[in-house]
Amino acid sequence: MPGHALVALIKGDGIGTDVSEAAIEVAATACAKAGSCGFEVEETFAGAGYFADTGRDIEPGGEEKVGRADAIFLGAIGLPSVRHRDGTEVSPHLRLRDRYGLYAGVRPVKAYPNAPRRLADPRAADIDMVILRESTEGLFYSAAVHGRAGIIGDEEVRDTLRISRPTTEKLHHFGFRLARKRKARGGKGRLTCVDKANVFASMAFFRRIFDEIAPRYPDVDSDHSYVDAQALNLIRNPWDYDVMVMENMFGDILSDLAGGLVGGMGMASCAEIGDGTGLFQPAHGSAPDIMGTDKANPLAAILSGALMLDYLAEKTGNDRFGAAAAAIDGAVESGFRTNALRPVEFGGDMGTKAVTATVLRGLDGP
Repeated sequence: MPGHALVALIKGDGIGTDVSEAAIEVAATACAKAGSCGFEVEETFAGAGYFADTGRDIEPGGEEKVGRADAIFLGAIGLPSVRHRDGTEVSPHLRLRDRYGLYAGVRPVKAYPNAPRRLADPRAADIDMVILRESTEGLFYSAAVHGRAGIIGDEEVRDTLRISRPTTEKLHHFGFRLARKRKARGGKGRLTCVDKANVFASMAFFRRIFDEIAPRYPDVDSDHSYVDAQALNLIRNPWDYDVMVMENMFGDILSDLAGGLVGGMGMASCAEIGDGTGLFQPAHGSAPDIMGTDKANPLAAILSGALMLDYLAEKTGNDRFGAAAAAIDGAVESGFRTNALRPVEFGGDMGTKAVTATVLRGLDGP
C-alpha cells in the first residue's frame, strides 16, 4: 500500500517486550496523526530466552523473514544466565548486522531539559551529538558469526580486527552526509574521525580513507582525534562535538560513556543502517530484574522508533514518516521541558506506562 511499510519486530528478552511495545504504539500513533503513512508489524521470535527453550537463537527462517521487511525493530536481547559454552552472550542481532551489512551504527546523544546531567558546566545543556560506529567490522568482526575467534588450545585466544575499504568508504560518506543534514537543521556541520592511527595500521588505514573522502564535502568541517584523547574530550568539552565516526569497539565504549552524560542508557537510542534495510533498537540491555514491573524507561526505545520513521521517510520517499518522527522528538523535548516526563530511572515517579502515555499526549503538541 502506498505510504505504508512493513516492520519486523523482535521483542527479545527482559524489558525488550515492555519498551518495544511502547515504541511501536508511539510510532503508530504518530503516523496516524501525521496522515498518509503507517506500517504493519510482523513479529519474529529471537533471543536468549528463545535459545534456552529451543536451542536456537532465532526462529527457523527468522533471519530471512526480517530481511524482507522495510525496517527491523528490536527490543533487547540477552540474559545473564544464558550463555554459549565459551561464556559469550546469545547475540543473533550481531549476525543480522553482518548478514544485512548494517554498517552505520547511529547513536544520538542529546541533553534534555530537566533530565539528569553529570557535568556541572552549564554548557552541558547544549550537548547534541552523534556517535557513528561501524557495526559490521572492527573488533566485533570476530563476534558477528559465532566461533570466528581463533582459540589456540587453552593458552591463547585471538580476535580479528577487520577494516575494509568498501565498508569504510560507505561509513565515512554516511558520516559526512549526516553532518551535512544536521547542519541544514541548525547543527555544527562537523565530522570528527576517532581512531588510534598513531599505533595501529588498521586505524591509520581508517583515517587515510577519511582524509581521501573529506575534500568531497567542503561544506562540512572535518578533524581527527585519537580515541583515548576523545574519551577525555567527552568529559571535558562534549558540547563542542557534532558527529564522530569510529571503529566498532571504540564506538561501543564511547557511546555508553556519552550516554551517561545525558541521563543514562534509558535515553540511548540507536539505528544500524545498511544499503537495503535498517535495524532500530534502544542501546540498553535487557534488565530482566525489572521486566514487567513497569519500571523500565521506554524513552530510548521510543526515540529509536523516531529514528526508524525518519529512515522510512527516506526509504519510501514519504515525508509523512519524517513528520511523525519529528512529532515524537518534539513530544519528548516538550515533556522534559515542562517536567511532564519524570522516569523512575531518573528518580521520578513515572514508570513505563506513564512515560509512554505522556509522550502519546505530547504528540498533539504543547
